[in-house]
Amino acid sequence: MGRRPPRPRKQVGVSLSGVVARVDLQGVVVLDDAGALTWATVRKRLMDPGARLGNAIVAGDRVTFEAGEDDGPAVVTGIAPRRNRFERAASGAAASGRTQITAANLDQVLAVAALMDPPLREGLLDRFAVTCEALGLPLLVAFSKADLIGPAEVTAARALYERAGYPTYVLAALEGRGVPELGAALAGKRTLVIGHSGVGKSTLLNVLVPSLGLKIGEVNARTGRGRHTTTAATLVRIAEGPPPTEVIDTPGVRAFGLLPIGVAGLARLFPEWRGRGPCRFADCAHRDEPGCALKEAVAEGAIGAERYASYVRLRDELEHAAPRRSRGTKTRR
Repeated sequence: MGRRPPRPRKQVGVSLSGVVARVDLQGVVVLDDAGALTWATVRKRLMDPGARLGNAIVAGDRVTFEAGEDDGPAVVTGIAPRRNRFERAASGAAASGRTQITAANLDQVLAVAALMDPPLREGLLDRFAVTCEALGLPLLVAFSKADLIGPAEVTAARALYERAGYPTYVLAALEGRGVPELGAALAGKRTLVIGHSGVGKSTLLNVLVPSLGLKIGEVNARTGRGRHTTTAATLVRIAEGPPPTEVIDTPGVRAFGLLPIGVAGLARLFPEWRGRGPCRFADCAHRDEPGCALKEAVAEGAIGAERYASYVRLRDELEHAAPRRSRGTKTRR
C-alpha cells in the first residue's frame, strides 16, 4: 500500500482505454486492456457539479485516458455510456430521492449473508433483492458460515430465496465448501459483491482470489491520502477470459437505503408473487384487505412469511417517505 504508483506511460497524447478499478479521493485507478494498473486524475468536465467525482465515475466504468507528461499523472479524458448501474439511496437522503451509484456495467450481483455470527438478516437481504429487481440486475445469494448452524436451518434459509427464483449457494469458505460452485457462477462475468458487515465477504473473496489485496493495494493515490481498499468499491480481475472474470468488492453495509420505488409497484419486485391473484380489490395493498391472494399464499406456505414481513416493512417505509419527497421537490414560485 505504501509504494508509489507505477510511472505513467510515456505515450503522451495517445488515447488508451480501460475500466475503473477504484475511485479515490482525487482520482481513479484504471485497469487497462493490457492488465496494468494506472492512477489517473479526471478531467473537470467529466465530474459532478462542484468538481467532485461523486456519481460521475465509478468502479466498472469504461474510460479512455492519456498518459501524463514527465512524472505527471495520467488523465481520464472520456467515460463511455453505462449499460446499467447499481445504486441506492444516498446516506440520510432516502426521502429526498438522491442516490449513490456504487458500480456500473454489471452482469450480476452477489449478496453474501451470514447464517450465524451475525445471524441472518432477511430484511437487509430483501432490500438488496428489491433493488436488483428494480434495476433489472440478476441476483445470486450466498449464505456464509454454514458450518456454524444446523442443516435444517440452512435448508430453510435457502428455500426462502430459491422459491423466489434466486440461485443460492451455501458456503463454509475456510473449509472450501461451496466455493467451487460459486466460482463457476462468477466465471466470465462482472459481479458486484455486497453484504452486511461481518458476514465473511472478505474471507470468501480471499479464498476465491488469494492475491486479492495485492492486485489493487499496490496502487495508491499519489498524495498518499487515497482510500484503503476496504473502504471503496474495488474491481479485481480474477481471470482474463475472454470474457474476463471480474468481481467488484464493496465495503460491508449496516444500513441500505431504498431507491424511490413507487409503492404500487413494490409487490412486483418480489418475483415469487408474480402471476398470483387477482386479489378481491384492484388496489389491494396486501396487508389487511379481505380476499388478498398474496396473504392467502403466505398462509398456504407458497410465499415465505419472512419475505411477506419484509414487504410490509418496505411498503410502510416507502409510504412514509413519499410525502417528504414530495415536499422536498416543490418548485419555488
